[in-house]
Amino acid sequence: MIARIRKSIDEKDQGFTLIELLVVIIIIGILAAIAIPVFLNQRKKAVDASIKSDLRTVANEFETFYTDAQKYPISTDITGTAPAIKIGASDVKLSKDNTLTLVSSNDTAFCIKVANPKGTTTTGFYYDSDGGGLLAAGVTCS
Repeated sequence: MIARIRKSIDEKDQGFTLIELLVVIIIIGILAAIAIPVFLNQRKKAVDASIKSDLRTVANEFETFYTDAQKYPISTDITGTAPAIKIGASDVKLSKDNTLTLVSSNDTAFCIKVANPKGTTTTGFYYDSDGGGLLAAGVTCS
């Protein structure tokens, strides 16, 4: 019995065939082709989330400015360049590669835009104080 088992072990081929290896490589390639675009899309969604977060932060600073001055800030009240900007006396730090644009501002309302070239939309997102706050992608201030 032991001799038979030993003979069986000695006669078996060890390792994988070329076909088996090719099938495994093809399966890995298919999985990578599916996973890489999904991963890149998640990175763009993360950039969009940082844009929206920066919009809310800047909008809060605009409201704080309004509380102090009874008017919303105009372009001369916003100093510095991204990522470190100053709204009145308040410092605001934007996320990496995000840029802030003051679209319009008067005594009663404001519209701001934050954009990032690495996001899902190249036009960025808008915050309209009269239009209900954060606007959907592709919608601009009225």
